[in-house]
Amino acid sequence: MERRDFLRATALGGGSAVLGGTLWRGAAYAAPAQPGTGPYGALGAADANGIALPAGFSSRVIARSGQRVGSTSYTWHNAPDGGACYADGSGWIYVSNSEINPSGGASAVKFSATGAITGAYRVLSGTRQNCAGGKTPWNTWLSCEEVDRGYVYETDPWGVKAAVRRDAMGRFKHEAAAADPVRRVIYLTEDVSDGCFYRFRPTTWGDLSSGTLEVLVGGSGTSGPVSWARVPDPSGATATRGQVSGAKRFNGGEGCHYANDTCWFTTKGDNRVWRYDAAAQTVELAYDDSLVTGGTAPLTGVDNITGSSSGDLFVAEDGGNMEICVITPDEVVAPFLRVSGQSGSEITGPAFSPDGTRLYFSSQRGTSGSSSGGITYEVKGPFRT
Repeated sequence: MERRDFLRATALGGGSAVLGGTLWRGAAYAAPAQPGTGPYGALGAADANGIALPAGFSSRVIARSGQRVGSTSYTWHNAPDGGACYADGSGWIYVSNSEINPSGGASAVKFSATGAITGAYRVLSGTRQNCAGGKTPWNTWLSCEEVDRGYVYETDPWGVKAAVRRDAMGRFKHEAAAADPVRRVIYLTEDVSDGCFYRFRPTTWGDLSSGTLEVLVGGSGTSGPVSWARVPDPSGATATRGQVSGAKRFNGGEGCHYANDTCWFTTKGDNRVWRYDAAAQTVELAYDDSLVTGGTAPLTGVDNITGSSSGDLFVAEDGGNMEICVITPDEVVAPFLRVSGQSGSEITGPAFSPDGTRLYFSSQRGTSGSSSGGITYEVKGPFRT
């Protein structure tokens, strides 16, 4: 793909959204089905669950806050947030955080090979405002506390091993985490208006009990080379973001997702998606809704982010139009789904089943606008591979 300072992406409504250069090196995909609608085509009318989807896709509710999950005896948590999926024999598990304070924690739902719900249970308790997190290559879930001097907890998606607090990963207002198995680090976002972007280098890869917390250092612009500096005191007695001179600032760090030498992360304060090129050690702007021209921005209220095997990014909105939008390797930005009748909520926890055919996510506060009204969904269909 030819490198340019800015690349333009087709946006719903005929506008264009600015994307950073060389987003997906070497990727080659066919043009979208219809200009401005993305690779899956236009959204249809809302279904019985209030979700508008492209043709060929369907949705179902798998859990509601305060109600039993399927035929199990387990009651689903309030304010479902960040999530991830794990292979479990021929089935899989979906783990979901609870963003309430106090209590918080995380729960899991087990599925058979056919997608039937076979179990549900708690994997983390007694924590505070667990927002997002991240999956590790050794199949644990990092659940992050979004509070001042919050912790990261490493949890077992199967609920067999006790969760462990990982103090060495720093105490700050954690949001999300993403593992980079090539450089053997965990990237971390910070949800404050002058937050930073961090990485944790474990002493031993696969063991998060000790290691070095580092912060990204670089210029004030939206692109260019960056470096890493050690955070002297990860305990946060002095705010971690204030300990290193020249630490690069980001306006409300949210979700992050690693794939192919790249960590994608979002900032909600300015509706941006960023790209950290781990091989080149550069940061550049991937999407900025304020630079949309000729139409309405297709993606606002950026929040959690995940990716599919095709290289597509799926970005959930906190507010906005209550959409999950897709950003494709051929630089199209468009809605993939829209949740109606829930304007007082936000979309959280997007994650794909191991085979890539099902997408899980939650409406954190549902139709009631209350943390007790959360709804967790599954969307099934012909996702690109």
